[in-house]
Amino acid sequence: MKKGLIALIVLGVIAFGIYQWAVGFNNTAIALKETSTKTWANVESAYQRRNDLIGNLVKTVQGAADFERSTLTEVIEARAKATSINIDPTNITPEQLAQFNQAQSGLSGALNKLLVTVERYPDLKANQNFLELQSQLEGTENRINVARDRFNATVEPYNLHIKKFPNSILAGIFNFDELAYFKAEAGAEQAPDVNFEFN
Repeated sequence: MKKGLIALIVLGVIAFGIYQWAVGFNNTAIALKETSTKTWANVESAYQRRNDLIGNLVKTVQGAADFERSTLTEVIEARAKATSINIDPTNITPEQLAQFNQAQSGLSGALNKLLVTVERYPDLKANQNFLELQSQLEGTENRINVARDRFNATVEPYNLHIKKFPNSILAGIFNFDELAYFKAEAGAEQAPDVNFEFN
């Protein structure tokens, strides 16, 4: 009887310890994942700001009657594609990020082509609204880079938390999957060249 009671107490203590560990793991994983989700929203917000600025830039450029329509069409189509890709911030996969990044890179390329084409339009280059939009766009590219870096910084502690043993056991039970890091496409180590200094 006494041995049975001791065994029951030991099992109870072990069960309580496992329960505490599981609760601690779960709550920490949820908090870390929520931080990553929030920082991803900041990445999307920075890209949305760029998309809004590009929309205003296109409207300004459209005012130049003889401006190349094919260049504007390319920017408009690339912008539409970039804004059509949605990522579930609670389940970011490398494939989703690659698709998102490819669309954003396409938009950056179209924007660069537009800005190079503007060189041939002195009246447009002198337009105060156009110059202001260019300046804001340059700052937004920097914001995007900072937001992506911050996102990666929040993914790391979450991934480490769920991958370390014995937490990895509970991660599988509670369906906590590894989040993908934002990785730029090959050859895209720098922000798009949006240097707005004209001759």
